[in-house]
Amino acid sequence: MDLEKLKRSKLYSEELGIDLSKGEEEIFKWFLTSILFGKRISEEIAKRTYRTFERYGLTSPEKILDAGWDELVRILDEGGYVRYDFSTATRLLEISRELLGKYGSLSKLHDSARDEKDLERKLLEFKGIGPVTVNIFLRELRPFWEKSNPDPLPVVKKYAEDLGIDLDSFDRKSMTFARIEAGLIRLRKSKR
Repeated sequence: MDLEKLKRSKLYSEELGIDLSKGEEEIFKWFLTSILFGKRISEEIAKRTYRTFERYGLTSPEKILDAGWDELVRILDEGGYVRYDFSTATRLLEISRELLGKYGSLSKLHDSARDEKDLERKLLEFKGIGPVTVNIFLRELRPFWEKSNPDPLPVVKKYAEDLGIDLDSFDRKSMTFARIEAGLIRLRKSKR
């Protein structure tokens, strides 16, 4: 794939119809999706499960809490997320409760962070959210959130290097960089 095609790659959020420029509700949808993508489960199952959450209108922390554990397990199962259904339902409830109680919203969490590393640290404090989930969530928010600028994953850097693409020559806060990174991730997955 040439660089010009990579520059036109769709973001994963765009593929799912999530418009990160529209603020909090869309950002929470992407957060939910990032949590689903963060497990060792196929990309297609994670996408289908997100769409199931969307179909049932469970796209805010309040609605996730209102749904409760049994309903979340049912929705996860319907989406095909059966391997991690119980643990993910529990984790979504805990994260939603903590997010609302401690920050009120993801935008307020972002605003409370001192810098990029503090933002990553605050996200990692949520039980069950690790570095991969944080990277998935923040990499597509680079153009929209001032303090969102995670390092590209080592495998992305290596793949770019193998293709002769100098990632350092691009503004990491630009939409172009976000698109190149998404394209490299897809390309890498297609080569496995």
